[in-house]
Amino acid sequence: MLPHDSPFPNRALAALDRLAEGLLAPGFWAANGLLDLRPTTAERRRRRRRRCGRCRGCTGALLAGGALVAVLLLSLPVTALGLLLWLPLQAARRPFRYRYTAGTAAAEPWDLRQPRTFTFLSANVCLLPSGLAKFSNLGDTARRASAIARQLAPRPPPAPGARAGLLEPRRDSTGYGGTLRTPALARAGAVQEATPAGTPTATPAGTSTVTLAGTPAATPAGTSTVTPAGTPTATPAGTPTVTPVGTPTVTPAGTSTVTLVGTPTVTPAGTPAGTSTVTPAGPEAAEPVLSERFPADTDFVCLQEVFDGAAASRVCGQLAGAFPHVLWDVGERGLRGGRPVLLGSGLLLASRFPPLAARYRPFPNGRGEDALAAKGLLVAQVLLGSARGRRVVGYIGCTHLQAPAADAATREEQLSLSLRWLQLFREEQEQRGDLVAFDVLCGDLNFDNCSRGDELNQRHQLFQLYQDPCRRGAGLDAPWAIGTLLNYLRIYEEPVSTPEKMRRTLSQPGGRQRYLAGPILASGEPDPLAPGPWRGRRVDYIVYRQHRGARTEVAGVSVITQLATRSDHLPVALRLRVAPDQP
Repeated sequence: MLPHDSPFPNRALAALDRLAEGLLAPGFWAANGLLDLRPTTAERRRRRRRRCGRCRGCTGALLAGGALVAVLLLSLPVTALGLLLWLPLQAARRPFRYRYTAGTAAAEPWDLRQPRTFTFLSANVCLLPSGLAKFSNLGDTARRASAIARQLAPRPPPAPGARAGLLEPRRDSTGYGGTLRTPALARAGAVQEATPAGTPTATPAGTSTVTLAGTPAATPAGTSTVTPAGTPTATPAGTPTVTPVGTPTVTPAGTSTVTLVGTPTVTPAGTPAGTSTVTPAGPEAAEPVLSERFPADTDFVCLQEVFDGAAASRVCGQLAGAFPHVLWDVGERGLRGGRPVLLGSGLLLASRFPPLAARYRPFPNGRGEDALAAKGLLVAQVLLGSARGRRVVGYIGCTHLQAPAADAATREEQLSLSLRWLQLFREEQEQRGDLVAFDVLCGDLNFDNCSRGDELNQRHQLFQLYQDPCRRGAGLDAPWAIGTLLNYLRIYEEPVSTPEKMRRTLSQPGGRQRYLAGPILASGEPDPLAPGPWRGRRVDYIVYRQHRGARTEVAGVSVITQLATRSDHLPVALRLRVAPDQP
């Protein structure tokens, strides 16, 4: 039988797909090579330093360009034949692939009588084919993919069960420094006896199950239900160092009051999350929450722009040693709605905990060049443990919205679709008695909370249902929040050339002004009236939602510089502390 990691349900279709890709390979290689002739700023600098380097570079590019054009023209008939074979085959392709790696150490069982933290990482890694990556001043996708994969896969911790990581918050009587504490919700029953994560439980009637042996069963399009065998886990690693800033407090009597040292005070007073009123309470300057390393205790990794097939395979293979469960190669290609979709969604989700079900849904309203990619929403339900016959589950979504700045209305619709799909997925998969530990959405939303051009998206209902720890209200971020989109033309300059240098540089107002992308207008042009020094465009998000039956508070937030020179985005990490309500 085929393993579940195959993109097709049988060997014949998989063989035809390989044949089609073989026919497409010469034309793709030539087209990618032509685009790859465009030098990055680092390559231009190296040429200027060499004697006659600029002349040699131009001569080499002309000769290579001529040869590649000849190959492209000669391969057109074969490319057309391959495309005619490839397009209809995609209708039978699975919407994602699931890789389960056996043999890793068992996951730590969660004793539900004790609180537990879960760490989420989201990163746009820009792993497009090298020629397309050049438009973001990146290239050499194969090398970058290998380096990113090594950095994402953590090393074993110094002691079993260690959860070093994201930040070491200083605690006092009011909460965690540099984070936002959330009020407790109503109690909804007790959970006392815990069983290890990964214990299979009965699935709802009519829901098909796919065993890890790779036997697929009939499921709704885009849906996979998995019954794991054993309890694999990851061995964490890395040691980020982040010093939190500020000290939050909460008054739970229906009114949250969040106070960060040296920052404004936010008093929602019954206002939905994300639409709080703000009253100044001192200077707003605060040190940004930056880290040089990925959290050692990362439980879930959500990646965007993993478009290149070889890069995706390399990243997936490397992550499998630390995250036993990986959903990858996500997206529905081929002819969709009468238009060709040539790239997948670029989404990848790696988890230390076994998925019970997963679903991918494509956005139907992609525009321009974004319509060539199968952008959409990937959501999974993961099993964290069980107690007295009650499953303890979590929901995690990963998405990447429309990119052009002028397409705010398109993003608005995609956000609304994502909220609807998340709710439908929960209703389909949740069983009576389930304890929901977390409900998290990660991704590159392609709008920020500081630009006048993004005002429409800043007021979306998403921020009334989900909480963004870095946000104080529409158009206002926490003083310690920092942008995640780099000025792509400067990513190779010496002050941001290593994780350590980038952290030091972005800790300074002048460094943020120079190396982070600034506020924009609706047209995408820089906003000349933006007040400075600005803290950059924060387009990468991890937001979470409260659920009855569990108390959730933020235990750490970080923006990470480890991908210096390897991406034009800064990864973000969020650690949630979850404690089931006691009777």
